[in-house]
Amino acid sequence: MNKYNRVFVVVLDSLGVGAMPDAAAFGDTGADTFGHIVSAAGPLDIPNLEKLGLYDLYRELHGTGTCGISHFPDRKTDRKPAGRYTYLSEASNGKDTMTGHWEMMGILTTKPFITFTEHGFPKELIDELEKRCGRRIVGNKSASGTEILEELGEEEINNGALIVYTSADSVLQICGNEETMGLDTLYHYCEIARELTMKDEWRVGRVIARPYTGLKKGEFKRTANRHDYALPPTGRTVLDAMKDAGLDVIGIGKIHDIFCGQGITESFHSDSSVHGMEQTIDVCGREFKGLCFTNLVDFDALWGHRRDPGGYAREIERFDEKLGILLEWLRDDDLLILTADHGNDPTYTGTDHTREYVPFIAYSKRLDKGGSLRDMLKSARGSAAAAQDLFASFGMIGATIAENFGLAMPEGSVGRPADDLL
Repeated sequence: MNKYNRVFVVVLDSLGVGAMPDAAAFGDTGADTFGHIVSAAGPLDIPNLEKLGLYDLYRELHGTGTCGISHFPDRKTDRKPAGRYTYLSEASNGKDTMTGHWEMMGILTTKPFITFTEHGFPKELIDELEKRCGRRIVGNKSASGTEILEELGEEEINNGALIVYTSADSVLQICGNEETMGLDTLYHYCEIARELTMKDEWRVGRVIARPYTGLKKGEFKRTANRHDYALPPTGRTVLDAMKDAGLDVIGIGKIHDIFCGQGITESFHSDSSVHGMEQTIDVCGREFKGLCFTNLVDFDALWGHRRDPGGYAREIERFDEKLGILLEWLRDDDLLILTADHGNDPTYTGTDHTREYVPFIAYSKRLDKGGSLRDMLKSARGSAAAAQDLFASFGMIGATIAENFGLAMPEGSVGRPADDLL
């Protein structure tokens, strides 16, 4: 019999909790998304995350007390956290959304996706894209999506050009005006770009259609008709195993795009992270058996990349408010897992993701007590080394879900289940 009938995994996209030991190799020495947000924009009003153990998790990683972070609350020695918490290491060679999510569900990525942040895309790629689309390409640089529209939107509309740009992620993004270009045409151009970027030297993780409305500066607005053309997972995942077993796999937010729909039985597009939590709450109120997998992208896209710790802090508070509602809706046989896919320190240099540990917080009304998973495992198995091995991959999440439902992990998967703890 399954211990949990339903599992909810909510990814707070980019909420890292401190630099990993190999962060220097990624140019991320000293990065600390959560700690630096609290220091720059705290104190945070996050009673539900605090209750589940987020601050306790941070102390476990960085030390006791306030960890040297301004606005960090004093430890409440008389309070026991309701969640079981720890931090996870990323085993894959990367620090992007797809790599992190794929690893959660068992895929180890050894060859990182290519980024074109510094110099834009190669001339050969741009030339071929212009030829295939029949439009002159403008942009070809790393930029904010809203800023590049203000800069080049009128040129695209008036001269029949095509805005192509990238970011700190492994992405190629194409803008298209819904009124003058049309969605179908924009999507067609993106399909061409996806075909071209399957070559190893141009291999980006995602091609993204960025539709907008408005005809002049000051009026441009991006719409909710964004569409991601992602690379398919490089192997079978826990999601595939669940779907094949007849279980529900419900994706909310970017989950469908990240996995190219593989292993997903039902999908919901989110307009924002708040909307994504509202959708998760709605799903919690209905009948299903299996997994609800939610990605909340605004932490990353709106605040991390734009280096706005204040905006990031307020987004965490908005999430916490919705989290409180979700906690009330959870049934006795539900398991909630909160985590992240990488870091994106809004106080760090540049605009890139940062190589960090991610939080892992598990909660169920069935759990008899909360606390540190590392301490619990050390007590249960008599070895601190066993804890380190278990938490050395994001794959622990998928492996634990598979174990709960009595499923075998796909061949070649990474991750070991925390079956004796959850």
